[in-house]
Amino acid sequence: EVQLVESGGGLVQPGGSLRLSCAASGVTFRNYDMSWVRQAPGKGLEWVSGISGGGGRTSYADAVKGRFTISRDNAKNTLYLQMNSLKPEDTAVYYCRTGSRYSSINRNVGSWGQGTQVTVSS
Repeated sequence: EVQLVESGGGLVQPGGSLRLSCAASGVTFRNYDMSWVRQAPGKGLEWVSGISGGGGRTSYADAVKGRFTISRDNAKNTLYLQMNSLKPEDTAVYYCRTGSRYSSINRNVGSWGQGTQVTVSS
């Protein structure tokens, strides 16, 4: 069974940075495309960024392009999201999940972590 555990969330001021991590177990990690998805208060799930299994292809939502960087370390079974120049509108629960940007944004599809809260506020 795939298990994904996110960490690294917290409270940060606008313009600040955070790095999220997602530790995977129970899976041959390199075989899976991975994504970060977020859910802001009172809103639906929003795909943020994705990376191919080997790490050679990345993609980003327009809202985060140029500020966020996705990466992975397959030797450590870990996915990362470096978030810079954070804005209040980035406030959300961030989830890692198996699948690409083309996977259905549905908690019943693929494997998901429990989420980590990111709050951007002064």
